[in-house]
Amino acid sequence: MNFKPLEEVTELLEKIAQPMGIEIVEVALDNKQDALTVFIETADGVDLDTCEKYHNAISDPLDDLDPSFGEPYTLNVSSPGLDRPFKTNRDFERNLGKEVEIKLYAPLKGKKFLEGTLDEFDDNSVTITTSKETVKIQRNKIAKINKAIKFDD
Repeated sequence: MNFKPLEEVTELLEKIAQPMGIEIVEVALDNKQDALTVFIETADGVDLDTCEKYHNAISDPLDDLDPSFGEPYTLNVSSPGLDRPFKTNRDFERNLGKEVEIKLYAPLKGKKFLEGTLDEFDDNSVTITTSKETVKIQRNKIAKINKAIKFDD
């Protein structure tokens, strides 16, 4: 199935999301499943009610935009998930001062997995403070970085 350019669809979705206090994290097209999935985030997190509210808000405007050129498609609105990898600088900004997990392509000081507080980042590197030290890691050495998931006992 053909969809209109992702930028055009995302622009419409962001216009609706912003006044609702919702941030578009990612818009994904799945041509095999004929689906458009919108991943959203809010300052307080995302629950089922938030997804439903945003889905209802974008359904008619998307019909007017006709992103699939008249072909039927499935519209999904979802949380990006707790362990979603950081992809954009906005992901890093949102998680400054928070615990993160980093998986490396190759060992650094004998470790391929690090956990610590995200202190700073730029286009080339990430700095975290572990329980033992502050470590600066080149972004191209990182296989995956995401928010650390902690379970309360």
